[in-house]
Amino acid sequence: MKFVKQLGILEGILFVMGDEGIDIKSLCEIMNINETEAKDLLKMLKKNYEAEDRGLRISYLGDAFKLTTKEEHREYYQKLVTNPGTNKLSQAALETLAIIAYNQPLTVGEVSEIRGVQSGQLIRKLVAKGLLKEAGKSDMPGRPNLYRTTSEFLDYFGLATIDDLPTVEMEENNESETELFTSIYKNEEDKQTL
Repeated sequence: MKFVKQLGILEGILFVMGDEGIDIKSLCEIMNINETEAKDLLKMLKKNYEAEDRGLRISYLGDAFKLTTKEEHREYYQKLVTNPGTNKLSQAALETLAIIAYNQPLTVGEVSEIRGVQSGQLIRKLVAKGLLKEAGKSDMPGRPNLYRTTSEFLDYFGLATIDDLPTVEMEENNESETELFTSIYKNEEDKQTL
């Protein structure tokens, strides 16, 4: 009977903590249990969620235990995200997140310079969505805010830590890019004259 009550408490704590999740130390302090008991409870609750009629699971992401959705239901969640009535990330938002994730922390000005367009409004929206957060002040004149990704960002992309981002290799051959642009431009010009 004691475990049933503790499982309910644990489930409630995970629900209340939401996207932030909870680390094992905090869980022990809140529930007044030791680490072994906490791990046993997490395992029991995790097993309960493994039932086919359950839509949630317990995941360990960003150094915290969180309630997340099941991977096998992904297609339904993708439909939800691609539905025009839901809130999805634009290509510009994804680009901004990638720039900050790989170079964090950055100021709005630095992101705008890399993207080639003003990014302040977009960064404010990403902060409002919880994917970015202020991370102090820059030493640059005016001391602008620095921004970095959040644990919600890690959850959104299914990452345990920021180190799980795929590596990106950049080629510095601008000449071939210019030639490609010029050749495409000439092809478009040729089509118009035909």
